[in-house]
Amino acid sequence: MAIAAVVFDAYGTLFDVQSVAAATEAAFPGHGTVITQLWRLKQLEYTWLRSLMGRYADFGTVTRDSLAYALETLGLPATPAEIARLADAYDALSLYPEARLALEALAPLRLAIFSNGSPPMLERLVAQAGIAPLLETVISVDEIGAYKPDPRGYAHVEARLGLAREQILFVSSNGFDIAGAKAHGFRVARIARLTDEALRSELDAAATIDPMLMFKALRMRPERLGFTADATIARLTDLPAHVRA
Repeated sequence: MAIAAVVFDAYGTLFDVQSVAAATEAAFPGHGTVITQLWRLKQLEYTWLRSLMGRYADFGTVTRDSLAYALETLGLPATPAEIARLADAYDALSLYPEARLALEALAPLRLAIFSNGSPPMLERLVAQAGIAPLLETVISVDEIGAYKPDPRGYAHVEARLGLAREQILFVSSNGFDIAGAKAHGFRVARIARLTDEALRSELDAAATIDPMLMFKALRMRPERLGFTADATIARLTDLPAHVRA
């Protein structure tokens, strides 16, 4: 069955979550790197915990709570208003440089985002990047009240698009998302911006494991869950050739 739609994860796939580092460093000089990594790791952990506990809260809440956790852990005082202002950095993440070209090259396929982000967060993120005209729709887990990789989310994508799962190519750089989408039955393309060989080289050369390297080791590799991507590519701009192959 031919691919009719390409659905993208947002955070880490189209948008660079590391781009919040400028804001965290400006707010807490000398601590930006560790805040950025601890924040993102805890942000994802809270999505999984809330789903397992049956205590859903939107991604804005999760983002603020995980930032508060990171700052408290590091002994960096901040008021709720300061935390909220810094959390707004997630509404202004940098679009990966090749993302627009990839989206443009995939026309006339139907293009969508499926993300953990809340609708207001995603609306602001897509608007500031100027890619809204290239997308048919933006789908949030908020519509079902459960975070990825809950299978209800991927089923909701099918329902929203009115397509069979075999007609959807799902694109992500996140191992948990790739495993979840593949387990559901989507065709899946993994964006591997860091090869296993490059990561091993960095790990071998490192005297100590710094926060950024720990993030790479935990979040930039495929998971060992028995569900792997159909294709692994280095850049979003490799997608059009893969789709048409």
